[in-house]
Amino acid sequence: MAGEIFRDPWGIPHLRADGANELAYVQGRVTALDRAWQLEVERHRAQGTSAAFLGPEALSWDCFVRRARLADTARRCWSELERTDPETAAWLRAYVDGVNEGLASGPVPTPDAPTEPAPAPEFARTGLRPGRWEPWTPLAVWLATHILFAGFPAKLWREHAVAHLGADAVGLFATDGPGTAGSNGWLVAGGRTVTGQALIAGDPHRFIEDPGVYQQIRLSCPEFDVVGLAVPGVPGIAHFGHTGTVAWAITNAMADYQDLYRERLRRTGAGVEALGPDGTWRRAARHTETVEVAGEQPVEVEVIETDRGPVVIGGPEGLDGGLPEPGAPPVAIALRHPPRVTGDLGFGALLPLLRARRVADVDAAVDRWAEPVNVVLAADTEGGTLHRVAGRVPVRSAANRTRLVAAWEPGHAWQGWHEPPRAGLTDGVAVMANQRGPATPLGVEFAPPHRADRIAALLAGRERWSAADLSAIHTDTHLASAAALLDRLAALDGLSGPAAALRDRLLRWDRRMDADSADAAAFAAVRGAVVRRLAAHPAFAALRTPPAYPAVFRPWLALVPRIGYALEHLLRAEELYGIDRPAEVRAALEETAARPPAGTWGDTHRLAPWRALPPETPGEEPGLSGDHDCVLCTSSVPGLTDLAARGPAARYVWDLARRDNSRWVVPLGACGVPGSAHHRDQQPRWLAGDLVPVVTDWTRLRKEPDRPHRPEAPAGPSQPTVPAGPSQPTDPAGPTAAGPTDPAGPTDPAGPSQTTDPAGPSAATDAQRPPRSPMSDPYASRTAVHEQQVDGFGRVRVLPLDVTADVPVLHRWVSEERAVFWGMNGLTEQQVAEIYAHMDTLDTHHAHLVVKDGVPVALLQTYEPAADRVGECYPVQPGDIGVHLLLAPVEGDAARPGWTAGLLAALTSFLLLGLDRRRIVVDPDVANAKAIARFLKQGFTAGPEVVLPEVDLPDVHIPEKKAQLAFLTREVAFGG
Repeated sequence: MAGEIFRDPWGIPHLRADGANELAYVQGRVTALDRAWQLEVERHRAQGTSAAFLGPEALSWDCFVRRARLADTARRCWSELERTDPETAAWLRAYVDGVNEGLASGPVPTPDAPTEPAPAPEFARTGLRPGRWEPWTPLAVWLATHILFAGFPAKLWREHAVAHLGADAVGLFATDGPGTAGSNGWLVAGGRTVTGQALIAGDPHRFIEDPGVYQQIRLSCPEFDVVGLAVPGVPGIAHFGHTGTVAWAITNAMADYQDLYRERLRRTGAGVEALGPDGTWRRAARHTETVEVAGEQPVEVEVIETDRGPVVIGGPEGLDGGLPEPGAPPVAIALRHPPRVTGDLGFGALLPLLRARRVADVDAAVDRWAEPVNVVLAADTEGGTLHRVAGRVPVRSAANRTRLVAAWEPGHAWQGWHEPPRAGLTDGVAVMANQRGPATPLGVEFAPPHRADRIAALLAGRERWSAADLSAIHTDTHLASAAALLDRLAALDGLSGPAAALRDRLLRWDRRMDADSADAAAFAAVRGAVVRRLAAHPAFAALRTPPAYPAVFRPWLALVPRIGYALEHLLRAEELYGIDRPAEVRAALEETAARPPAGTWGDTHRLAPWRALPPETPGEEPGLSGDHDCVLCTSSVPGLTDLAARGPAARYVWDLARRDNSRWVVPLGACGVPGSAHHRDQQPRWLAGDLVPVVTDWTRLRKEPDRPHRPEAPAGPSQPTVPAGPSQPTDPAGPTAAGPTDPAGPTDPAGPSQTTDPAGPSAATDAQRPPRSPMSDPYASRTAVHEQQVDGFGRVRVLPLDVTADVPVLHRWVSEERAVFWGMNGLTEQQVAEIYAHMDTLDTHHAHLVVKDGVPVALLQTYEPAADRVGECYPVQPGDIGVHLLLAPVEGDAARPGWTAGLLAALTSFLLLGLDRRRIVVDPDVANAKAIARFLKQGFTAGPEVVLPEVDLPDVHIPEKKAQLAFLTREVAFGG
């Protein structure tokens, strides 16, 4: 199957093939190359065989998977897919073939990496070899990933709480709790954006895993060209995608669509029988399976399935190690969930989503969705929008939704499926954050409204939004739920001196959970103390010992997390089981004041990613801003730990005006191999709330060899060379302060790049495929930060300057009379080398050599205007980048019409898209009327005439200059 793999500067795979099945094959292959260990772990987890290499800690999960019959359900769904949707089945099989080929091929030596290391060191640590995937394996992976998403174990908690506290406990503890997802998403219609086209943004909050749970990817063939976030091990782009003309995103709807039934089982000579609602005992399916456990004896698991579903807890004799309530039958609990009933996991929606061109197509596709049940937002370039629920929720009694129900009692059977609710936009905006919204009739426990209300309030604060603006919402840290505890603190009197001082300090606090905030740390300490004191109160004593259910369900049954997540409800309730809450809050405040936290919130609120194998040499994870009820939802467990296991598993901004203005980021990186260049290279951006550009221009991507191989660290920088913000006082730094550009006119503004992807499948043509560099190219081994084909001239590459290798060329150029304004006429080669060596130490100024087909054609210097003399002459804006350009002497292609414009088009793509900047700043001499006219003709806007101050350094003198400032924005250059 033909297909190609390209990479952007972040190692994100961009895939191209001649058809949908060929593309699925390449997607499977690249996923295996980048994430072999992750795929192996997910395959074993889906089959219930992970304890064989992960040990006893994985045993409870494996037993649950076996008893729930997840692999068998996946096989059923595969058989049904083959019968009813052969096109999707063939596409899925192609993906699996690609996975198997990628796993089997292993690393391929290349000239740049002849001794490439093993792609995943975890295989050596465990002694595993990658196993073979079957056509049904992706369905099993999807099912295992989402089986706990609807939170059916919460019904175990409610049953437990109601038994000891009464029915009111359901409402008191009804909030987004352990193991459920807290995600954000918002849609801004075209009437509220600067471009007139819609924007969609958000961030799914899941357990942060290493490797990550989402895979940034692009899938392109003649039928479609889609960028989005894929689930490793599953083909297509299910949750978050942009086809160029329509984009979509989801959050967990918090619907209840899984039921738990108490079963009455009895053994007979023929096996096991279960009592049905008509009073009849019926034969249950039964067999045994063996779970291998590393370092221990195998464990035999009895698998029983009644007419309701598989028995996942207990059995004919009840719980292992548990005693039934007096007069109650032995505990046996069966799970009923839609895919087991229907044989459909909703994979029929995946290809139609890729082929979608407008909102109506997305709407029709998600009609075929099954689970998890989601809220979907979508928008298209024709002005269409969509806000609806997608997925299957059974119609049944209200009791089924809240607690366990008796299988032997009538009235609990499923009676069909709910029609998915729909909603509209309010003031041109729709917000989904797991709150009560369109899915309210379908669920029981929802997230508090704080995240949704905060996002809506922030969006209301501005009339028009751009893609670049929305990323600030992702990282908002205001904690509205703090009010319940702060109100309790404000009502206290008679406190000790330290406690009163702490109380007053917290009441002055801005309620932002910032990593560098000592006040946030103090609030979290008081909150944790309150949670622990309430959990220790005799009123909750019976809840401190949960039933002897399997360990996989314990997170839902633990008392401290339940109180921590429900604390706002518990503090605001009119009465709480006789607990003197003012006294408990007072004691917690005094306790914290006596032993206050020493540092900031980020000192203890650190990332705690899940790894199947702990690292051999653990490193310190970064401190985080945010909290459970912040828009920046980084969830710790109040009262138990400040570590955050859950958080934004990805962030995205989809721009319908121009797809390559879209942005995304993941917590770690695109590659799952520890130590690789792209394993953690996005984390600094993720921590700072920044996003990386979505690159759609094929000419700006690096093509991999045709044989599959695993990407490793390049010879040059491991990240795109992006100029950092000013980190020190203004430093002219030698020639980078030189305002004038080549007086011959090399600073002609770059107009829109003609090679930019128009966000449709027509962009994926052979004509745009970058050619291989000739072996005679002396720069071929150097890593470019940007590459682009200039039509009719050749391939331009932007290389970080290598002072030792490049200074002979630079010295020759800057010594010519035409370069007098650079201030280096008459300097020796050594002096020029020293200047650029000094520049290389700065965070604010960068130099690049531009080559075309192996020939140097220009010196490009970029700088932070705030750290340059030009910054003294105009109000610098965020996203500005200053540019100086010196072209090579006019000869060869440089003398042909169109060369300068083509070169500058490529450099503009690099500056505004590759470096994710908003505006280019140039400062030609006011006497250079030709250059100024060319700037204005190409879209620059004239700024003020200014006087750039003199720069007088030991080796460089740049005289005072009267300059004409001019600016080119991304919107003007690229039509956004």
